[in-house]
Amino acid sequence: MSEPHTGTRERVLITGGANGIGKATADACRAQGWEAVIIDREGDGIRADLSDPEQTARALREALAGGPITRLVNNVGVVVPALAQDQTLAEFELAVSVNLRCSFQCMQALLPGMQAAGFGRIVNMSSRAALGKELRTAYSMTKAGLIGMTRVWALELGEFGITANAIGPGPIRTELFDRANPPDSPRTQAIIDGVPVKRLGTPDDVASAVRFFLGADSGFVTGQVLYVCGGMTVGVAPV
Repeated sequence: MSEPHTGTRERVLITGGANGIGKATADACRAQGWEAVIIDREGDGIRADLSDPEQTARALREALAGGPITRLVNNVGVVVPALAQDQTLAEFELAVSVNLRCSFQCMQALLPGMQAAGFGRIVNMSSRAALGKELRTAYSMTKAGLIGMTRVWALELGEFGITANAIGPGPIRTELFDRANPPDSPRTQAIIDGVPVKRLGTPDDVASAVRFFLGADSGFVTGQVLYVCGGMTVGVAPV
């Protein structure tokens, strides 16, 4: 299917796009001929601390100054691991701000342009942890919240040609993962052994799924969660 708005640049906003899954997603978008607009605390894109609503608003204004953006990947996220009894309110509020509020704020900023174009694609980066995981009270709560928002947006925005879907990555080998799980650690090997395909995922594995949801030819798929987890959610996620 051809792109829906001929003669205009196809622009994709990716939060947290400087590294890991976000960077792989940006590369995949560029390979499609789309312009990747990155908002992150580091890298060559628009610099902003997305835990701050004012900085987020400023970055969104800068991004939209370059023209309408009809594709959104809410990728930025923060993990604040702790036992339930030890999770602090500050950690809880940080997770809500980065993982939920930022996604909501980005959607609202881009929505008028999507509605005007009669086309939009929203992909929210959830997690396998939305199904429950130890030491992840704040993180799991916010990632499950992203799924809830995804479903509501799918229902409310479909009439405008806008879809909303979520990705639920399992263990993905990024720099952050390797720092927390050294490759030669028995614990890391135990994680791999628990994956039915017997390997960790890569950022490109996730980016491929994101690219599908962003495509003009995915318009009859909305409100869905795709777990990119090597089969780890089989027997856990509902049918």
